[in-house]
Amino acid sequence: MAEEKEEISEESDVEEIAEEVVGAKKKKTKKVVRRRKTKKEKEKPLTSAIRLAVESGKVAFGARSGLSASALGKALLFVVASNAPSNIREKVVQYSGVSKTPLLIFEGSSIELGSVCGKPFPVSVLSIYDAGASPILDLAGK
Repeated sequence: MAEEKEEISEESDVEEIAEEVVGAKKKKTKKVVRRRKTKKEKEKPLTSAIRLAVESGKVAFGARSGLSASALGKALLFVVASNAPSNIREKVVQYSGVSKTPLLIFEGSSIELGSVCGKPFPVSVLSIYDAGASPILDLAGK
């Protein structure tokens, strides 16, 4: 009988340890919770318009391509990041004035503009040749 009690206690110890391991695994798994958009993200129609223009329209990234497009008169709109270098910003403003192309100043940094465009790099100037399904030209007042 003493042997049976020892076997039963060993089996129950094994079961308790197994339950603890299973319980620990259950505690580690967490539910995936989607982050809700903040009011700031909901209020900015420019970011959604830029994203839609990049996805459905024809755009170019960078100051060089933007300046050449404005010199040729091909671009419909320029979007410049707020922290773009001053010399680049002055050139874009000058070229857009000469070619009568609208210019939008993006309130975020170039890194934020790059992330809005879905790119893993900073974008200081975004040239839009075709807006696609985006209402960005309406936002620019053209």
